[in-house]
Amino acid sequence: MISVDRMRRLGGVSLLALSTVAAASLALPLGTPAMAQETEIRPPFAAAVPDGAPMSFADLIETVSPAVVTIRASTPPREREPDMSPDLERLPPQFREFFERFGDNGPAMPRGRESLGSGFFIDAEGHIVTNNHVVAGAEEITVGLSDGSEYEARIVGLDEQTDLALLKVEADVDFPFVTLEEDANYRVGDWVVAVGNPFGLGGTATAGIISAIGRPIGNAAYNDFIQVDAPINRGNSGGPTFDLAGNVIGVNSQIFSPTGGNVGIGFAIPSDVAARIVEQLKSDGRVARGWLGVSIQNVTDDIAGAMGLEEARGAIVSSITAGGPAADAGFEREDVILEVNGEPVEGSRDLTRRVGSFAAGEEVRFLVMRDGRERTLRVRLGDRPSETDLNAMQNVGQAEAEESYFGMTLVPMTDEDRERAGLAGSDNGLVVTALARDSEPARKGMTTGDIILEAGGSPVTSPDEFRAAVSRAREDGRTAVLLLVETRGGQRYVALELDEEDE
Repeated sequence: MISVDRMRRLGGVSLLALSTVAAASLALPLGTPAMAQETEIRPPFAAAVPDGAPMSFADLIETVSPAVVTIRASTPPREREPDMSPDLERLPPQFREFFERFGDNGPAMPRGRESLGSGFFIDAEGHIVTNNHVVAGAEEITVGLSDGSEYEARIVGLDEQTDLALLKVEADVDFPFVTLEEDANYRVGDWVVAVGNPFGLGGTATAGIISAIGRPIGNAAYNDFIQVDAPINRGNSGGPTFDLAGNVIGVNSQIFSPTGGNVGIGFAIPSDVAARIVEQLKSDGRVARGWLGVSIQNVTDDIAGAMGLEEARGAIVSSITAGGPAADAGFEREDVILEVNGEPVEGSRDLTRRVGSFAAGEEVRFLVMRDGRERTLRVRLGDRPSETDLNAMQNVGQAEAEESYFGMTLVPMTDEDRERAGLAGSDNGLVVTALARDSEPARKGMTTGDIILEAGGSPVTSPDEFRAAVSRAREDGRTAVLLLVETRGGQRYVALELDEEDE
């Protein structure tokens, strides 16, 4: 077991003491009196070491390295790939002979995939922290230690949202481990050391400083990142970032690089976030987050002006999941969420994180602005579904909201659409959001973004009204239905022919 006290002494005292002694010895001027010259004077190039920098990270790295592991995760092969070889019977004789001689021997065989990453023990019992993307979908996981020993590991739990995973090695061994710092105290400019498995080399240590904190990266909605300039490359994923006391202050997760290699910009998941997630994975095998069941976006200045808000704040509801907690609580589209349990909402990212911090089943108060008036809605949050389930829900909701006619996908016009088209005083209109390339409307000059104002002489505000207008035209014996369309060039009529398959 690695003693945390020992690591604190090594990183926080010994290394600092080394730098202090070195700085003191280097402070002697070259022209000192004879008695002072008896003190050893270091070579001039040693003066390049900046004040406060450790002379060496060796003691720290030697202490923590046994707890850092290499992870090899093998995923099962995909289904047999389709046969892409040519039909030899249809080829000219000279090409047929070439493929018979040099071509492959049949369809490509299915192949598995092996990913390499890093991780680290967090207790003597064999629990290992790494990244979700290193082991997700793995059928077999092998863990390699610095002493050359290898063990099979199993997945205890995964959290796709924070890109964290917890593994377990079952062995009658007390494994060396390090500590996830739950109350980390670091600043931009602090020294950090990363240990991991870049490019499969294993046992590699790099050092640098914290370049920034609180970085929002990509679609990570539930945590911000620590940015470090300690070289991090492919294979470092899941490895630890240490402070000089030997505590883990981050879990390496991503790099920014146009080349795929280190350019001095790496990102680590903060240790306090990782500690909370790991505790849930250890106890339940999953992370249960509160779920509201809405799609949201930031309130921009334009949206605030269009809705009569005094300032751009909060998050606006753009869609609601049918049967979800928000729908049951009476949320409506265009509601602007201003507060959660009395705390102001800064934007959509803040709201997502705030809702996710509550437990599923917890009742939460939301202050919303609707039609210029504030009101409070109480919601019992649901258990956030997986990304796959959420996408399926959204696809179902979209399919219910959008219907296709004459090769056009039509949705009701929003206030934003009306503003864009200069139709602020009109309540009717269907927006063409998709259009088949070979459809009749496309052949007659219609494009996506066009707005259908009337069908068969009647205003239309929903797909159902459009369908009813088409049905009336057919019942009246018409051979076509006449549409009034708002286009980029102005309004014009378009006649679409009717047959049995037009609805």
